[in-house]
Amino acid sequence: MFPRFNDAEDIMTRKLVYAAAPATAPAPAPMATQAALPTRPRAQGPGSPESYAEPFTSFLTENPTVFHTVDYFTKKLTDAGYSKLSERSSWSSEIRKGGKYFLERNGSSIIAFAIGSDYKSGDGVAIIASHIDALTARLKPVSKKDTKAGYEQLGVAQYAGALNSTWWDRDLGVGGKILVKDPQTGKVTPKLAKLDYPIARIPTLAPHFGSGMTGTNNRETQAVPIIGVNNSDLFGTKEATASGSSNGGNYTFAPTQPPALVSAIAAAASVDPKNIVNWELELFDTQPAQLGGLNKDFIFGGRIDDKLCSWSAIEGLLAAPEAKSAINLVALFDDEEIGSLLRQGAKGNFLPSTIERVSEVFAPLGNDRDALNRTYANSFMVSADVTHAVNPNFLGDYLDQHAPRLNVGVVVSGDSNGHVTTDAVSTAFLQRVAELSDAKLQVFQIRNDSRSGGTVGPMLSSAMGVRAIDAGIPQLSMHSIRATTGSKDPGLGVQLFHGFFKHFETVNSEFDF
Repeated sequence: MFPRFNDAEDIMTRKLVYAAAPATAPAPAPMATQAALPTRPRAQGPGSPESYAEPFTSFLTENPTVFHTVDYFTKKLTDAGYSKLSERSSWSSEIRKGGKYFLERNGSSIIAFAIGSDYKSGDGVAIIASHIDALTARLKPVSKKDTKAGYEQLGVAQYAGALNSTWWDRDLGVGGKILVKDPQTGKVTPKLAKLDYPIARIPTLAPHFGSGMTGTNNRETQAVPIIGVNNSDLFGTKEATASGSSNGGNYTFAPTQPPALVSAIAAAASVDPKNIVNWELELFDTQPAQLGGLNKDFIFGGRIDDKLCSWSAIEGLLAAPEAKSAINLVALFDDEEIGSLLRQGAKGNFLPSTIERVSEVFAPLGNDRDALNRTYANSFMVSADVTHAVNPNFLGDYLDQHAPRLNVGVVVSGDSNGHVTTDAVSTAFLQRVAELSDAKLQVFQIRNDSRSGGTVGPMLSSAMGVRAIDAGIPQLSMHSIRATTGSKDPGLGVQLFHGFFKHFETVNSEFDF
């Protein structure tokens, strides 16, 4: 059912072949029936795995928050000819066969899809689903704290498993989404902001103190970031804090935040601090993502889980040829790390409602429930979340033949207790895609005496009834502030995901169940 690798040299040196359109091939003349559609660059297929390493590291460094990530993808999709849809508008006159579209929710989740030129309601959807949130620390509603022993500190709350031991002594930046009110119109709009320098640090206690750092430190009282120095109490002067003096910001919001932070964020976003009514800011490691290892075999970076599979999925979609009777779709969600329960999470209605609305537009009788059910039955989803690469220092924690390597290929994850959605049918389906794409698959399953993690796969496949598999890119140091993947792995993900979209209709016809 799964491929087995016995020759290590063959694994590391096997050449991957790509079927790319010739660079000199002339672009086809536009079809008269698509004159109203935006001009779209012609997909040329993926490049070599190595060619994706540097673009991926740049993406990681430049888009540290979930909001910046969605903004990056919207610009990339727009440049590729995708049109933005609004959930609040009717789509009946906006979408058409051969069209390419995207929509976002909360600025932190995004769905992009390309409708086949011969698509009709009831045909299948080729889906890749992943998440773009990462472990972080988010500012509390009241993040301003009293000065303590000469230090200004910042009130933050862990998101998922952040503020763990890997967060100590790191250079932490801040960024995210701010809400700005136009004083003339009264309209509130979101804007992005980030500071390009570290503003915070969580200091460790020196080992000389004995039991100061035991691995059980309190995350509320002992993992509070320092953001400045204020010794005014020693000199009997008026408190002119490292947070700065009053900036005249919104009277209900600004006093709850460090004043200098309000000023700095306002300057970064080019807005008047008086007009900021609220924000969603998070801390992030400011060290750039980069290639590493003597031969640059690795990528070291923050937030690899799961900017990695998300980025590769979008790249695979953009490189894929136009579908005929299917829809190619990528759905990237927020809140996976905390259970996906919010409206922008995978347990919300974002993906099912998107597919339902497209199905309704093309259904001959309008709201055709039978057509929607056939669409789900004809669809297939790859739940693409990063998985565990084998750690050479802890081989005993891995099962034999279930120890994925870096720079080999995407990993199929199994779990008999339903934490992932893989089964025999979906495995055979993706293996066939891999064969047609000249790609290798690996396999991972956790030991019986260890705890398995979860993905968006089970919740989405059960809600829609689509066939599904969990298959993601391997990484080391999962849930650390800094992680490692292979320098070829982003490109190997693009190769398989591109092949999934390219060959979906062919493989789907071979699996009539």
